[in-house]
Amino acid sequence: MATLLHRLGLASARHRIAVTIAWLVALVAVGAGAVTLSGTTANTFSIPGQESTTALDLMTEKFGAASAGATVQVVFEAPDGQKITDPQNAATVAQTVASLGKLPGVVSASNPLDPAAPTVSRDQGAAYSTVTYGVQPSEVTDDERAALISALDPPRAALLTVEARGEALSNPADIGGASEILGVVVALIVLALTYGSLVAAGMNLLTAIVGVGIGAAGIVTLTGFVDLQSTTPILAVMLGLAVGIDYALFIVTRHRHELRRGLPVEAAAAMAVGTAGAAVVTAGLTVVIALAGLSVVGIPFLSEMGIAAAATIVIAVLIAITLVPAILGFIGARALPRKLRGVPAGEEIPAGSGFIQGWAAMVTRQRWLSLIVAVAALAVIAIPFFSMKTTLNQRPAEGSTQYWAQQIIDTRFGPGVSSPLLILVDGPDAVSYAGEVQKQVAALPDVALATPAQPSQDGTAALITIIPASGPEDQKTVDLVHNIRDTVADTSGAEVYVTGNTAVSIDVSQKLNDALPVYLALVVGLAFVLLVLVFRSILVPVVGVLGFLLTIGAAFGATVAVFQWGWAADAVNAGSTGPILSLAPIIIVGILFGLAMDYQVFLVSRMHEAHAHGAAPRDAITTGFRQAAPVVIAAATIMFAVFAAFVPEGNDTIKPIAFALAVGIAFDAFIVRMIAVPAALALLGRAAWWLPAWLRWLPELDVEGAALERRPPTIDPPKASAPATA
Repeated sequence: MATLLHRLGLASARHRIAVTIAWLVALVAVGAGAVTLSGTTANTFSIPGQESTTALDLMTEKFGAASAGATVQVVFEAPDGQKITDPQNAATVAQTVASLGKLPGVVSASNPLDPAAPTVSRDQGAAYSTVTYGVQPSEVTDDERAALISALDPPRAALLTVEARGEALSNPADIGGASEILGVVVALIVLALTYGSLVAAGMNLLTAIVGVGIGAAGIVTLTGFVDLQSTTPILAVMLGLAVGIDYALFIVTRHRHELRRGLPVEAAAAMAVGTAGAAVVTAGLTVVIALAGLSVVGIPFLSEMGIAAAATIVIAVLIAITLVPAILGFIGARALPRKLRGVPAGEEIPAGSGFIQGWAAMVTRQRWLSLIVAVAALAVIAIPFFSMKTTLNQRPAEGSTQYWAQQIIDTRFGPGVSSPLLILVDGPDAVSYAGEVQKQVAALPDVALATPAQPSQDGTAALITIIPASGPEDQKTVDLVHNIRDTVADTSGAEVYVTGNTAVSIDVSQKLNDALPVYLALVVGLAFVLLVLVFRSILVPVVGVLGFLLTIGAAFGATVAVFQWGWAADAVNAGSTGPILSLAPIIIVGILFGLAMDYQVFLVSRMHEAHAHGAAPRDAITTGFRQAAPVVIAAATIMFAVFAAFVPEGNDTIKPIAFALAVGIAFDAFIVRMIAVPAALALLGRAAWWLPAWLRWLPELDVEGAALERRPPTIDPPKASAPATA
């Protein structure tokens, strides 16, 4: 692989104009596709084949699109000392409901004061109208949302408190904005300090942005052909930007090293791609496998997110091994700091002297203390993980109209009103059997209200609304859903389904929670096999995998403490606190696995190389650490900055994921890989690099391009053009 990559890097540097133009054409073409072919993204989650999802499809068929369309609850609260049913307040409510029914996209708006179906609180201080759209939440436009919010102003002027909540008010995640800009600025600063050259820093950042642009635009283009989640593009941008910068950093750093050894620009670029590029390809492949591995969970929307993010990583790797050497060919010696450009070649750039060397010596000398402190610190941070709760029903941001509407409903009506369950009875005997179903469900614990059945026009289905006595995240509501399914039996002429947004959330959360241990076992097993191949050792992979588990536990623990418990939530602008989004844990595991293995490969491979050259175990650790740690520190700092930038200003769905990735990177790079791993390897000594005889047949992955260093390839000068003949 190293030889093939060396040839590719040389060809890219020599044909740099063609390579650069090809990538720019690809960027423009995909960008044009994003502008002309893009469609809408989905903002809801469901799993085909689940009872709740099947019932939603049946509801659309039996009751029309409006039955499964997006809804908004508009809540009216009377001033203190008044009732919402007072004549003046009732007239205001009636006028508002009439105007809501005429809004763009709205198919119906219920009258909360209708004697036939009132939705008034027991103290008559509040009421709510259900506004129904004819489309799914992701298809409600920004103009339609703005029109509904504007319709709340007239009743407010009449001194009523009017707020609104519902999935139709949720905006999809947007690409581009303060989060991306902040991450790019921090990355540029770190790169400039690392390189000592603004030219090299700008080149590194530019190539990463080209890769992210192609990946993100490609995903946006796909939305015109397939249904993708609104979070998919933003996840791809977040991950692609961080990885793209880091991969270019590794190659540019090695290129500068080769220039200082005296190689010409093109030869240095080729050697950088053949050595550091081999590690980049291996690391990128690890991330791709981890993300594509999300498909084994069997959840379509998660598979799409994983494959889309994996495609962005593939583009980042291709950019690193082709466009980066091409641009290095353009900038020439300007890749070096100005003070080193005129210095005679042959003197290597010092790699990690001073503090880095002292740190490595201290960790390996005080190995027991270092290991115990690192493990104990991460174990304490991981404690909140054991109380983690997940849901698809995310709490609204504090201070928003959704938040205040939720507060009024919970106070005046009870928490169950915001988490209704729907029971669909389908079949020839549906209408006659629905009455019996309603009575059975009304007698169950934790049921506050079971409405009379609503038959479909053709009489083959009936719909019953259930108001639980508990909220959507309460375990009692989960138990109620399972209790209904276990208690109410189907008949030969009628099938009973439990559905609604709350039931869908419960089903998806359960599926994801069941899949997480399986997926974690898969990626841990993959990590072990990969590290055995890379380091030809058993105990080094064991140390790496255990370190990854510490990283995951600490990342989850910190995320639960902030986003579920509310510790320091204001400091990170969490917006709202409560159970973690159901799909977050499995996504975090997949991404952190790949990135943790990146650092393990880049850092420990240098230690392995020094040991293979005959260095004593402790000397090999300090030598490899001194050579690789400065670049890993810069890479981790950049990746932390990119992820952290999405926390204070990002989409509410993305915030906990970005936070977990940011702290996970910090824990893994600065505690696991730079304290725990070297300390553990120092304790193991020569045994760390032991491989049983019966495994020595395994192929050796040359991730550092050692073959190129042992036998440097000869590079023919570019062929001159033949002279023209008369």
